[in-house]
Amino acid sequence: MPFFKKPLAGPGYVILNILRVCNITGLLAVVVASFSMLVKTFIVSKFFFFDAVSHVVTAALSMFLILTELPIFKGYIARNWPLLSPSHGFVTLGFLMIVTGVSVLGNLNKEATSQKSLGTAYWRIVIASGILVIIFGVANIFASYMFRQKKLGVTARQVRAHGATAAQKLPLPVSMASTPVTGGSLHRADTKHRPFHLGRSDTLPSSNTSSRTVVADPRRNISAPMNNVHPDQFVKFEDHGEQVGKPSLAHHPAMNGGHF
Repeated sequence: MPFFKKPLAGPGYVILNILRVCNITGLLAVVVASFSMLVKTFIVSKFFFFDAVSHVVTAALSMFLILTELPIFKGYIARNWPLLSPSHGFVTLGFLMIVTGVSVLGNLNKEATSQKSLGTAYWRIVIASGILVIIFGVANIFASYMFRQKKLGVTARQVRAHGATAAQKLPLPVSMASTPVTGGSLHRADTKHRPFHLGRSDTLPSSNTSSRTVVADPRRNISAPMNNVHPDQFVKFEDHGEQVGKPSLAHHPAMNGGHF
């Protein structure tokens, strides 16, 4: 159920793009905080390998989420990570950002990443990045449900990319593309969502080739060659040149004064 009755696709285009900048900024802060804790882990911690791996994974996940927020590698993301593609909203992104923020803040309880070990400046970066990413993650989940248009099948990512025209840029579903439609039904389905239409109830028949009924020619039944043929069977069809002579000029119109 939508939060508001008034469509929010237009304002959502601006709000969601501002939120995209916030997402990239918060994730970049997580990358800086993870590498800062990685350096301190090698210096202080005895079990530095496992702590280092956790920081590397957090930084790698943040950089991957940054790539999904940028308009690059769209085909690869759509094929291999569909939950982060335009066909889905920001729920998965928000959940991963919340997990990343909790992981970053959880490291503050360790001696290697405490305020004394990191220093006040880096400690503030770590705690600020964790808090911001959690806040932006919750905001992404809320925006995913707020700006989507469920009846039209429009996700919040598509609203962020196309704004109020997102419904018109949706690809045709496979079920609709494979089902023949008539001119009247196609007009009634498109009139509601087209930016401009004449509003006439009578429409011309569709020229779509998929709606035409093509009747294939029946296959002709050709008999096998005839071996035993009587020689006089086709005599009557032979051309007898001697029976065709020159026509008489007495019947020519010129001989009858132009009268037939």
